[in-house]
Amino acid sequence: MKGIGDDVRRREDDRLVRGAGSFADDLTFERTAYAVFARSPHAHARIVKLDVSAARVFPGVLAVLTGEDVIAAGVGPMPHSIGSSKAGADVPLANADGSERAQTPHHVLPRDRLRFVGEAYAAVIAESVDIAKDAVDLIEVEWDDLGAVTRATQATGPDAPLLWDHVCDNIALEAVIGDPEATDIAFAGAVHRVAFTSHVQRVTGVHMEPRSAAARHDPATGRFTLHASMGIGVVMMRDQIAATLGIDPALVRVIAPPDVGGNFGTRNALYPEFVVLALAARQVGRPVKHVAERTEAFLSDYQGRDLEIEAELALDEEGNFLAFRSTNTANVGAYAVSYVPLNKGAQLMTSLYRVPVASVMARAALTNTPPTIPYRSAGRPEAMYAIERMIDLAARECGFDRIELRRRNMIAPEQQPYRNPFGVTYDNGAYETVMQRALDLADWDGFEERRAEARSRGRCRGIGFGNYIEGTSGVPRERAEILIDGTAETIDVIVGTQNTGQGHETAFSQLVGAMLGVSHEAVRIRTGDTDFVTAGGGSHSGRSLRFASIVFQQASDAIILRGRAVLADLSGRPLEEIDFTDGLFRVTGTNRVATLFELARHGEDDSLLPEALRGPFRAVADLITPGLAFPYGAAVCEIEIDPETGEWDIQRYTSVDDVGRALNPMIVHGQTHGGIVQGAGQALLEWSRFDDDSGQALSASMMDYALARASDFPSFVTDVSEVPSINHPMGFRPGGEGGTTPALGVTINAVVDALAHLDVRHVEMPATPMRIWQAIQDAQGSLKDNGGTGQ
Repeated sequence: MKGIGDDVRRREDDRLVRGAGSFADDLTFERTAYAVFARSPHAHARIVKLDVSAARVFPGVLAVLTGEDVIAAGVGPMPHSIGSSKAGADVPLANADGSERAQTPHHVLPRDRLRFVGEAYAAVIAESVDIAKDAVDLIEVEWDDLGAVTRATQATGPDAPLLWDHVCDNIALEAVIGDPEATDIAFAGAVHRVAFTSHVQRVTGVHMEPRSAAARHDPATGRFTLHASMGIGVVMMRDQIAATLGIDPALVRVIAPPDVGGNFGTRNALYPEFVVLALAARQVGRPVKHVAERTEAFLSDYQGRDLEIEAELALDEEGNFLAFRSTNTANVGAYAVSYVPLNKGAQLMTSLYRVPVASVMARAALTNTPPTIPYRSAGRPEAMYAIERMIDLAARECGFDRIELRRRNMIAPEQQPYRNPFGVTYDNGAYETVMQRALDLADWDGFEERRAEARSRGRCRGIGFGNYIEGTSGVPRERAEILIDGTAETIDVIVGTQNTGQGHETAFSQLVGAMLGVSHEAVRIRTGDTDFVTAGGGSHSGRSLRFASIVFQQASDAIILRGRAVLADLSGRPLEEIDFTDGLFRVTGTNRVATLFELARHGEDDSLLPEALRGPFRAVADLITPGLAFPYGAAVCEIEIDPETGEWDIQRYTSVDDVGRALNPMIVHGQTHGGIVQGAGQALLEWSRFDDDSGQALSASMMDYALARASDFPSFVTDVSEVPSINHPMGFRPGGEGGTTPALGVTINAVVDALAHLDVRHVEMPATPMRIWQAIQDAQGSLKDNGGTGQ
């Protein structure tokens, strides 16, 4: 029987590889109607006149909804709870001047003003998608173009158009954390100062399955049912929909399909379409369905990243870090849906290094782009990118060895738990051991021979290194219910987390099976329906295993205690003499043994038991577990570049990640592989771009948005470190984001290392062949102007 730490194959893969998965678009209902949304062609415009009369009378059209209709129905703005500045933070962000952060009401169909290209302003409900599309073309709109701004630092300029009349500078939040005065003093006395300015570009989720949803309404009960692909959790989605509609949550049922074709965070918020579908279903008296087309998803999905950084690092003569400071300006888009990435990144800007004093100004800027929300490892890849690039720059510019510089400044085990200069207390870890393991696996010492061989072929070969730490949190409440069926010899587990591809069906079954001493094959995980999931926070911020394991353990302990009590009564022995080991209940000193399922059958059928012990074996655990968890690790990227064309080729990639305790190492490795591709893919390829003047999306199709492919990467070398976290009763740390977190900095460090002999100091992301080639030309041109030559 396999348990914690074993490589159990994912049970969900069988149906997926056979094409038998169940996704939101697979849902079918009788008399389904279809919704198509009219979307703004302008990045910023006022609706002067809106005429939908021709669309309403078009044959096959059942209804047309506008912002006026939505307001008339009593629908309010969407309450984005993940936007809380306090969510998941030891150091919550608050405006430095003490004022409240800006409110940006996010209406499902704005009736007056559209703030990004692709924002929906009307919905047509028809017998078919084609009919709805034709009717959308009949909607007449007169627009007043207001001018657009798409970059965060440009939005805060004096001449930028204002997105909101009450936000005079387009700044929704401006906070300062750390100690600015002490930081300035440390910089004044520093021997070395290194400056770094960069833009961590915007990306989007590009799910294999575009966003899909369907809604129904029961006129007899007034109850809405929404089926939608999501990850934040059905309970939170239910509550947000109910708040938007202004009704009791009991009148909303939310169901997530068992399979979701990708999430990464960009499905973890309420979308306007979900609410509109519910209203439409009530109005037409039929189920209403919407499936986003690929371009529609590129235009209107919530997106990720988009942070502009101006940073400095101060060092003494020996290379000891003295201080760090930065201004982090996040592009939160047209609506301040979430400050979480800005928050989580700001408080970890010094990573796992000893930095005595630091300060960060964290600003959230409103722009004419889709809102950004937490995207895989929210805010941490940006922070690790900044500090790891600065350490490499410090090494090159100040004459230090880049590995020894990191080693000199790393937090040592005897200094843990460690409070960083922003007030965040890390738990524990073997940081230097993991760092060395990554270097060894990557054969760091043998690299110069590989570099020389590459140069003999006319190629530039570079190697990049980076450490990382994450501070993962998430909604702290989780609930689990365990029910034993003694007759069928199965176990049902209801939990509020949400599977979006991480392998919960397997890993959670494995964990509960190990706790109760049964095969994981006897355990069924049930999630994704508010009719039986009554609490829980969904899947985000590495919270699922961390919180689920705690409530699983508490509920399992209650089940075991019940089994001991039943056997004690049946045997006439005191409870203290009933032992539970290796899945068996034993009467101490005798050969009497019973299984969990045998005792459960007694509970269900034995009328001779005391009343308190009769009935199904069922236990519920519902807990709020505050605090953060801190996964960490190290990665090495080795890359070759053709200096004539800028073309790159990743030769090796190594990652070592500490997850505290690996429940299923095979699944952890799989998560790491996917995370590497996501991070390195951003570093080299992905970019959600917008025209600076018009605000039009320039990457709204797969022809324009470069997505990483399997052929872009070698086989990865990954390793799992297991230093149990002192912040978790079972030692678990999250393991789903580690591959992504260091990848931006590690990959760009490798690119720059390959080109350092050509005097290239930095290449901005995405480091496309064109950008690499241009960096080489610029560096060589600068050398010629100064009378030098590259070696």
